Amino acid sequence: MQTVLAGKRVLDLTQNVAGPYCTQILGDLGAEVIKIERPLTGDDARAWTPPEWSGQSPTFLALNRNKRSLCVNLDDPEGQQVVAQLARSCDVVVHSMKPGSAESRALGYEDLRQGHGRLVYCAISAFGQVGPLRGLPGYDPLMQAFTGIMSVTGNEGDAPARVSVSLIDMGTGMWAAMGILAAMLEVERSGKGANVTTSLLETGVAWMTIFVANFQASGRLPMRLGSGMTMMTPYEAFPAADGHVFIAAGNDRLFGQVCRGLGLDALADDPRFATNPARVLNRQELRIALESATTRLPAAEIVRRLQALGAPCSEMHDVAQMLDHEQVAAVGIVQKLPIEAGDDHRVLGLPFSLDGSRSSDHTAPPALGSATDDLLAEAGYSRATIDHLRRRGAIG
Repeated sequence: MQTVLAGKRVLDLTQNVAGPYCTQILGDLGAEVIKIERPLTGDDARAWTPPEWSGQSPTFLALNRNKRSLCVNLDDPEGQQVVAQLARSCDVVVHSMKPGSAESRALGYEDLRQGHGRLVYCAISAFGQVGPLRGLPGYDPLMQAFTGIMSVTGNEGDAPARVSVSLIDMGTGMWAAMGILAAMLEVERSGKGANVTTSLLETGVAWMTIFVANFQASGRLPMRLGSGMTMMTPYEAFPAADGHVFIAAGNDRLFGQVCRGLGLDALADDPRFATNPARVLNRQELRIALESATTRLPAAEIVRRLQALGAPCSEMHDVAQMLDHEQVAAVGIVQKLPIEAGDDHRVLGLPFSLDGSRSSDHTAPPALGSATDDLLAEAGYSRATIDHLRRRGAIG
């Protein structure tokens, strides 16, 4: 997998989550990623502690493997020139500045594509490149509120609840990487680069696709159903004697298997529950009937019975249980990553394989500015020029 983008260079001017996740994906696929950071402080995520791992932010470690760090002051004209010079030797430039910020520093798409027609340029923003809110900052939970995601999470009557996973940030990083890969294919086809744009707003709206479709069909705002789903049931968590189990009966046949596994065979033929539309209309009655069986059995026993019949279900795992599960180990997504001045750190690799191969040959997330001198020397800067830039404060 590390050969997919071998020989490609990525200039990464992002921080926090969305942009670094995008460029980490590209690095996992073999691209050389040059991470531009502020002198002294670097990526904001470096300070997101506690907790710590070997004195470092776990969030930063999770999003910045396979990169080299170069400290540049983007508010200094000579620092801006350094970045523009580096961009000339890169295939991809990614930034997460507010719309207009890169252009004000002569680092916009039109600036950097001059003499570099094959450049793939990607701008990640909060609200998008156009519109009345284009200049506002945004973070994952804020965008979950804005795009309606919080209106459909949690239980009806409770206070709004965010999805704890940074699904908008990481989703935006995925869309950005997908857009970059599509643009790179276009470069190979036509020789012309492209300007890829995406935003947290667009990702949040996209995740609402099914809710929007159902709203248009019914004219009714979706209810908050906790672990359940509006258009299907049973498709939610049920209490067991010692915890909870999630049961997902995606069709009538599987519902019959659930009933059989729980010793409730008659439910499958009950006209109130025989079809999914009927079950949705009689959701509460069905839940009461199923709970009469699940609450008497341990979660592990429910899972054993239902899995033996091919009915989808799962115990409720916490993070530790998930990491240690034999199935997770079997697919190989949990990998060891060497960390400088610390023990190996377990990280999660890319969630796909090519011909049975998963990206796994990782380098540790870089210390702040650790490759500054080497990268500038490789770009043709003399020792005297590097010293001048550092005295001026243009680099760190």
